[in-house]
Amino acid sequence: MTLRPDLNLIAHLVPGSSRVLDLGCGDGTLLQHLIADHDCTGTGVEIDPEMVLGAIDSGVPVMELDLDADLALFDTGSFDTVVLSRTIQTLRHPELVLREMARIGRQLIVSVPNFGLLQHRLMLLRGRMPMSRELPYSWYDTPNLRFTTLVDLEDLFAKLGLAIEQRINLSLTGDPLGKGFRAANLRAGAAVYELRGV
Repeated sequence: MTLRPDLNLIAHLVPGSSRVLDLGCGDGTLLQHLIADHDCTGTGVEIDPEMVLGAIDSGVPVMELDLDADLALFDTGSFDTVVLSRTIQTLRHPELVLREMARIGRQLIVSVPNFGLLQHRLMLLRGRMPMSRELPYSWYDTPNLRFTTLVDLEDLFAKLGLAIEQRINLSLTGDPLGKGFRAANLRAGAAVYELRGV
């Protein structure tokens, strides 16, 4: 199974044999990989009924729930790792979801497209809403409700007391950028964060 580059990166951040909660799991590709190749156990959460069926067909344990309303169903500390991959920008209540993630698990992994990318800013200056590999939707047909830059997202993490263990900046092709990479808020197409509650 070939994983999307950011999912492959996330898979390497998850310790083997972890209990994983994958929020906004889509068709369960990441969780299926973690179960098969990393000896993990876990559950996916997805709101799209077609994606839920796809995950079930792949043998992934999945629940059809609304992340903005239903995370209280999970017990405190019931998972080792909670993943939110390219989903935070689609939530009505991202602050609440991050708080719940920190309650449910010890290690949090969040990936997000960077709306502050220089190319996106230039599109806005030309009077157009940004579209790119990271933001492939037209303004009228997008699941995105929130438009954050990496700086804004990190401010929210700090407000919630979430410590950034590491941030891995991704290029527009989804490849990790070097550790010496500068001006990530302008130059990274996306980022993957590993977080811990403090």
